[in-house]
Parts: sequence; C-alpha cells; structure tokens
Amino acid sequence: MKLWPVVTGVAIALTLVACKSPTPPKGVQPITNFDASRYLGKWYEIARLENRFERGLEQVTATYGERSDDGISVLNKGYDPVKNEWNESEGKAYFTGAPTTAALKVSFFGPFYGGYNVIRLDDNYQYALVSGPNRDYLWILSRTPTIPDAVKQDYLNTARSLGFRVDLLVWVKQ
Repeated sequence: MKLWPVVTGVAIALTLVACKSPTPPKGVQPITNFDASRYLGKWYEIARLENRFERGLEQVTATYGERSDDGISVLNKGYDPVKNEWNESEGKAYFTGAPTTAALKVSFFGPFYGGYNVIRLDDNYQYALVSGPNRDYLWILSRTPTIPDAVKQDYLNTARSLGFRVDLLVWVKQ
C-alpha cells in the first residue's frame, strides 16, 4: 500500500477545488439533525462525478473516525488497476457550523480545506449523497458495496433536482 503526501481520492479533489470556499453550491442545503457518531465508519463509493484525482480508481472507500480535537478523521482508499496499486490518503474534517448540520470542511494537506456536504441521508445512515463546493463534485455513498435500485433512483432524482449532471456519474467498480 502506498501513502501519498498529495494523493488521489475524494478528499484531495474536494480540497483543491474548494480552497475557495467550503460552502455547498448555491441552492443546495446540507442536512440538519445530523448525528456524526452515526456517520462514522466505512462507506463505499457507489458513484461519483469524475475528477482528476480519482480518475480510474476502483474499490473506493472512505472511513471516518473520531479525533481528539472534536474533528473527524478521514481515510480514503482506492485501487488503481492500471498501476496495480492501492492509493490511500489521510485527512481531517471539521464542521463549518453547528455539528447537527452536515456541512464540513476537509483537509488532506496544509491549511487548505474543501467542502464536504451531506445533502441526503437515509434515516438508518446507510446511504448518503455528498456534494463539494460546486456542482462538479458529487458522490453517492453506501455502507455496502451495492445499493438497491430504488435507492439509486431516489438519490439520482434528488441530485438531478438540485442541478447535478447525473448523466455524467461514474459507477465505481467495487
């Protein structure tokens, strides 16, 4: 496994793009009544809007944990089948406001932060729709490597209604 100081993955894409602002895109609201302790743990990336930092990666996961400074630890992993190697990136996240609103800023290097906004989440914390600071960044996450078709369609409808280009989503091989 290779640990890169500046690596591929969801986090680095968010970090570089969102250095300007960790806020969500205009008209997109992070969910409220968020319980970070229920969100912690491993998530599988089901789909994403492609970005140069994740291009070609498969088996992408994000694992979130508690930090002693009231932040959230982030570990992103993805497999590059061309290079036949795993990429891994460790970072940290902090709420941009109240911890009951799922709007966070994420950093993987230095003082640069990117937006991480949970904009849809089921009651059981099994499926999440996450945006970056603009409509070029979107992820569908799941606690399992696959999601039911009904959930997939529901989350696609939500993203489409918010102006995201769901026709450009890359469905991640898990």
